[in-house]
Amino acid sequence: MRIAVPRGAMFTETLDMLDTLGIDTGEVRSNDRKLLFEDAGIVTMRPSDVPTYVEAGAADIGITGKDVLAEQGERDVYELLDLGFGPCRMVFATVDGDDPAAEALRRLGVMRIATKYPKIALAYFERTGRQVEIVEVKGSVELAPLTGLVEGIVDLTATGTTLRENGLVIREEISASTARLIANPVAHKLKAEALDALVERIRGR
Repeated sequence: MRIAVPRGAMFTETLDMLDTLGIDTGEVRSNDRKLLFEDAGIVTMRPSDVPTYVEAGAADIGITGKDVLAEQGERDVYELLDLGFGPCRMVFATVDGDDPAAEALRRLGVMRIATKYPKIALAYFERTGRQVEIVEVKGSVELAPLTGLVEGIVDLTATGTTLRENGLVIREEISASTARLIANPVAHKLKAEALDALVERIRGR
């Protein structure tokens, strides 16, 4: 069984979990550049790529954040388990002081929001009856309101430290996110017994 493992914030905790299941992660930990570890049955990638690989069957199972699954709702994968680690929050934030987003909404009827999560952001503001213009960014989203590109941002935060350091404050919490175990639908059928056993072992850790 091949497992898609997310690099980044959840990397170490994911490997720690795999260790408790008897999977040797030593080579993965000691090699920053290598991506595919055939002996361990592990392939490493960005969290946002995990659903793509699992959906296509390039990995049978994978670990990624609930935020990624929410943004990529069209992916045909099964969410098997909330793993509980990697907690963070999707938030709406603006510069400290008077709320420029609320002011733009009052004055113009629309506010500009920068985010790496356009689907989540758009759905949230539509649900709360506010019109937004979404500006999708790939890098540091905190820069966008500081330069006047937008009035606010929607982003993922674990502690809020980066937001505070850039003079931003959380105005609203949109959703909470933790690491999730997902499976390829075909693998879920063909390897049901092995997957069920794996889920029970993770639950019993």
